[in-house]
Amino acid sequence: MEQIIATVRDLDGALVLVPEPGGDFPELAWGDAFFYYAPDGRPPENAQPYGTVVTKNYPDDTSSDLDPPGRWRVNVRVDRATFRELTGEEPRSISRPRDHAATDRVLPHPVYGAQGWICVVDPGERTTDTVVRLLRSAHEAARARFVRSVTT
Repeated sequence: MEQIIATVRDLDGALVLVPEPGGDFPELAWGDAFFYYAPDGRPPENAQPYGTVVTKNYPDDTSSDLDPPGRWRVNVRVDRATFRELTGEEPRSISRPRDHAATDRVLPHPVYGAQGWICVVDPGERTTDTVVRLLRSAHEAARARFVRSVTT
């Protein structure tokens, strides 16, 4: 997990937020990581993160079984073509059942797959390089959206 977070931190213009006790984030988010393109170092007001790392189940997101110690999941927003390439399905037409608790496998996000998000629980030998590539691509897409927003 630290390797993934460090890789994103090294990207030009990246902002990685890792909420801790005493901050402005709700307790549920403590220990998780949120990735933004923010060259000024401030969280964007009108943009969702392009990637996250979650370390526990959320009330509406339990199928990855993240509550046992040491389990975590990286989530990345991807374009439709990449989603199709990785999952064999269109984001809005996900129909195949999947084991979202399986580790080291690229899967549609159990909650946000229809919005073009993929996920990997405990990336390992098979998926770490793919996850890093996807995060770099998502970062570049976020940068392009940012540039368009300030030039229009």
